[in-house]
Amino acid sequence: MLPGSTFKSARTVHAAKLRGRVGLYFVACLSVLAGMTDAIGFMATGDFVSFMSGNTTRLAVSLGEQQFGPALRIVLLIVAFVLGNALGVIAARLSGRRPWPLLLTIAALLCLTALLPASLQLLGLVIAVVAMGLVNTVVEEVNGLPIGLTYVTGALSRFGRGLGRRVLGERRHGWRVQLVPWTGMFVGAVIGALLETTFGLGAMLFSALLTLSLGLISLKIPRRWQLRYMPR
Repeated sequence: MLPGSTFKSARTVHAAKLRGRVGLYFVACLSVLAGMTDAIGFMATGDFVSFMSGNTTRLAVSLGEQQFGPALRIVLLIVAFVLGNALGVIAARLSGRRPWPLLLTIAALLCLTALLPASLQLLGLVIAVVAMGLVNTVVEEVNGLPIGLTYVTGALSRFGRGLGRRVLGERRHGWRVQLVPWTGMFVGAVIGALLETTFGLGAMLFSALLTLSLGLISLKIPRRWQLRYMPR
């Protein structure tokens, strides 16, 4: 191999590693945001904001107990989450797959949730759920590895399967990084719980502030890397 080709190959590998590292830091911060928001919403209203697996189980239990009012409320949240994901993909395409417009929109929605009066709590909750749906489209993958930002069951499953393959002697890469979103969400949930104890649903303002900060940080991420993180 020619010296120039060797240098170019090494530079490409270094760039890929750096892109992956930056992407994982970004994922960790977004997972903290998701955990904060979910904990605040759950403690303030009794409903999950981003954990739709939990809401699905609660929906089934409500239907089984013939509690149709709570069931309808949960259906509304699940639909709002799906809608948020769909709108996120559309918004990402319209913005040229740039994260900052999405993050700015999410920050505005979380601010609105925090500032709505208690009589409009359900509306605020739905708005927050839509915001969490949007979050999932800010980063969809890092160096080819699928990433879930507002749910960690898949991440723990992928980590566990990777651990099993490692015990069997297989040398696959990427399974360890699945703990990044789980750790971020756990840390964020602890912070969110502490904030909600003092500020109630108004603690969503802290989530909005974190989102705005991440939007500003995203401006420093190279454009070509942003295209690798967001949905195609």
